Amino acid sequence: MKHKLISSGSEFEVQIGYSRAIVDGEYVFVSGTTGYDYTTMSISDNVVEQAEQCFKNINEALNEAGSNLDEVVRIRYIFPNKSDFEPCWPVFKKYLSKSRPAATMWVAGLFDENMKLEIEVTAKILE
Repeated sequence: MKHKLISSGSEFEVQIGYSRAIVDGEYVFVSGTTGYDYTTMSISDNVVEQAEQCFKNINEALNEAGSNLDEVVRIRYIFPNKSDFEPCWPVFKKYLSKSRPAATMWVAGLFDENMKLEIEVTAKILE
């Protein structure tokens, strides 16, 4: 069974003790991912732009793990403001229309008030 840790390089991973993603067997589990753009070290104040960035960040971790967004089987959305969920639907459809994973949406506070959503996924490893 494969077991591999994947890091985004975030200082929080070491400080808190987690990984961006972990490969275990035939699945990759991606930690809750926000719309933070690590190339510019910034975060948009627009929830739809944050959703786009979340999927870019998630896809990068999935690719490193040997998977992609088409292999997502489970997704969890966390929004501090429930009214931000529906405006993101077109982004979700754009990235998930092929995989159509099981999904859950929660309303809860996030670590930083600038973060308008967090997304966690589980995906199958490509064979």
